[in-house]
Amino acid sequence: MPKTSARLLALLSLLQTRRDWSGRVLADRLDVSLRTVRRDVDRLREIGYPIAAVKGPDGGYRLGAGTELPPLLFDDDQAVALTVALQIAATTSDGGLAEDAERALNTLRQVMPARLRHRIGALDVTAVERPTTRPAEPVDGTVLLSLSAAVRDRVVLRFDYGPDRTQPPRRAEPHHVITWDGRWYLVAWDLDRDDWRTFRVDRMSLRTPDGPRFTPRPLPGTDLAAYVTGVFRGSGDASGTWPCQGTVLLDLPAETVARYTRDGLVEPIGAHRCRLTLGSWYWPGLAAAIARYDADVDVVGPDELTEAFAHLARRFARTAARRRR
Repeated sequence: MPKTSARLLALLSLLQTRRDWSGRVLADRLDVSLRTVRRDVDRLREIGYPIAAVKGPDGGYRLGAGTELPPLLFDDDQAVALTVALQIAATTSDGGLAEDAERALNTLRQVMPARLRHRIGALDVTAVERPTTRPAEPVDGTVLLSLSAAVRDRVVLRFDYGPDRTQPPRRAEPHHVITWDGRWYLVAWDLDRDDWRTFRVDRMSLRTPDGPRFTPRPLPGTDLAAYVTGVFRGSGDASGTWPCQGTVLLDLPAETVARYTRDGLVEPIGAHRCRLTLGSWYWPGLAAAIARYDADVDVVGPDELTEAFAHLARRFARTAARRRR
C-alpha cells in the first residue's frame, strides 16, 4: 500500500481523468479498502479540493471546480507560470512525459479559481522543438497572456519593438505564440511590412488599446511547425546551398522528424507522414542521413538520390552476405 501522501496524489490524479468514479473502483485502483478511500476523500476536502459525492451502490465521487486555489503554496503568478510550463510539456513527447503533463494540466485547471481560469483559457502555446543548450530568455507572463488573448480574440496588436521608443508602434495580426531554441516568439502578419514576421516576445512592449478585429490569414505552407522550421532554418540546407539536395516522404510524424533535423525543412502531410528536404555534400551521404530515421522512404526527387539509395542497398546487401558465410 502506498504511503498516505503518495496515495492522496494518486487519488487526486484518478479523480481528474474522468467525470465520475465509484468508490469500489477507486479502492481497487489504489489497492486499499473502501473505508480508506472515504477517509482520503475527506482529507482532500479538508485541504480545499471540491470533491462531490455521487449516489450509487458503492458511492461515487466527482472532482468539481474550486472557488479558490487549494493551498499548494502557489500565488497567482506562480500558477500561471506552472500552467505555461505544463502546456509546453504536454505538447512534446521527450521522455514520455506528455501524457503526465496533460493530466497535471487538467488537474490544475479544474481547481483554479474563476479569475485565473478565464485568463488561462486564452493561453495557447505551441512548442516547436529544437535541441538547445542556451538558457531561456526571461519573459513576463502577463505579456504572454496578453499575446495569447489577442491570438484567441483576433485583434490587431500595437507594440514597440526593441529599445528604440522614438519610432511609431508596430501593428500586427497575431497568429500564434511559439517557443524556439530557448526563446519566445510571436508569429504574426506585419501590417506595416505587408508580410509574415516572427517577433521576439522579450523585445515587445505592448501598447493599449488594441486595434480592430481581423480575419486570420493562412500561413505559408501547410502547417505552423513547417513554417517556423522554414523561417529559422532558411539559411541551411533547405535553401539550396548544398551541392546535393533531395526531398523524400517519410512514414513518421513531422514533429518526430523535426526534433532530430537541425538543417532541413520538415513539412507534415498527414498525422503520421511528412515531407523532408535535406542536403549533403554527396549523394550517398544524403541517402545515409535519411536512412537514419529508420522509416519507409519514398523519393520525391531527384533521380540522383534514388540511385544513391540503390547504391547503398547493394553495398549493404554484400556486407550482410559476407557476414552470413
